[in-house]
Amino acid sequence: MPSQSIKHAVLPSGELVPQLGQGTWQMAERRDRRGDEIAALRAGIDLGLTLIDTAEMYGEGAAEDLVAEAIAGRRDEVFLVSKVYPHNASSEGVIAACERSLKRLQTDRIDLYLLHWMGRHPLAETVAGFQALKHAGKIRHWGVSNLDTGDMRSLWNVPGGRDVATNQVLYNLKRRAADWDLLPWQRERSIPLMAYSPVEQARLISNTKLVRFARDHDATPAQVALAWLLANDDVIVIPKAGSVAHVQENAKARELRLSAAQLRELDALFPAPRSRRSLEML
Repeated sequence: MPSQSIKHAVLPSGELVPQLGQGTWQMAERRDRRGDEIAALRAGIDLGLTLIDTAEMYGEGAAEDLVAEAIAGRRDEVFLVSKVYPHNASSEGVIAACERSLKRLQTDRIDLYLLHWMGRHPLAETVAGFQALKHAGKIRHWGVSNLDTGDMRSLWNVPGGRDVATNQVLYNLKRRAADWDLLPWQRERSIPLMAYSPVEQARLISNTKLVRFARDHDATPAQVALAWLLANDDVIVIPKAGSVAHVQENAKARELRLSAAQLRELDALFPAPRSRRSLEML
């Protein structure tokens, strides 16, 4: 894949990461699909989708095992993201959880390690654990997931909290709560958003309005949904693809550059909220 066709997002550190990556939620749940899922992840790497997102929660570690097999011999090509359960996110617990993830992933470091969602442990404790892991070279960056604006403000005010690299949230054409104040707040601080479930776990691809728009513009519904997100330079997108054909379709979304008129049309079809809404989770 020519480098000029691969768009990148910029982390607060200045490091560039592929704007379109690969998710693994609900992978490694069926043995008969394992070969296809590994082939899809490997094909994605070949196509430049080298950011791979996983979590200790996914299959209780099975997805991390699957990722390890998919990236065997290619670790240095991949920007690896994983997440810690909230109940493991004390200052000491996050270190132990990371060690378990490193073992499953068969690597010596995680490029970006996220708190999966808010739990009972204070953010200051979680950040302290992240900073210790970073100092030890076990992780390169850390971030959060599913934190709404108030939680992000709290994080910003704890010691070390301003080192947050991203916030991974549910964000797509139908789930636009982040548009109201979370995305603007992060933009003011140059913190990219990471969008999970960008095609609403495949539900968006059968949406009548999106199907019609995609047909009119010679694309697939999934490609339009991804291209809408990719039109924002500070949004990282992590669709899951369980087959080589699916990951190839996703990769082509990078070639679909929506015009200002097309973006306005999509905004009319899938309007942003007109008042504050709580951030949703799946």
